[in-house]
Amino acid sequence: MTERDVGAALLQVRRFRAEDFPTYRVWYADAVLDRQLGPLDDEWLAHVLADTEGEQWVGVAAGVLVAVLGLVPDAEHDTWVITDIAVDPARRGQGWGRRIVQAVLALPALPPRHRWRAFVAEDNPQAQGFFEALGWQRLCAPSADDPFWTYGWQR
Repeated sequence: MTERDVGAALLQVRRFRAEDFPTYRVWYADAVLDRQLGPLDDEWLAHVLADTEGEQWVGVAAGVLVAVLGLVPDAEHDTWVITDIAVDPARRGQGWGRRIVQAVLALPALPPRHRWRAFVAEDNPQAQGFFEALGWQRLCAPSADDPFWTYGWQR
């Protein structure tokens, strides 16, 4: 399969499975991904597979894992929180991050919540630009107690 075939393929979204882990783990050899979201280890996998509250979704195109997105509900604020988005480092800049966010936002399997949030590290301008390009609003700036930007989106 060529890169062009994967790039033109439709994104299918499903829950993360144990068999996704070997491929996903290889992505963390990338220094940028590991610095922003790492470390990724067997403990992470055990948590994801046993978690009954949070959800880890994968984006697959033409049978190839291209993106992973984590969610947790915040019932107190009736909000879904995106905990992480990772794109295969070899496929950065091809729109897979945007596609997985849009696909997960549209999932009928998720309990409906009208508000979504994402917390982005102050030292991650790529992720800040990503959410801004998607039209998410900056809600809160980092502080001494919380080094994350808060982004929000509402249906």
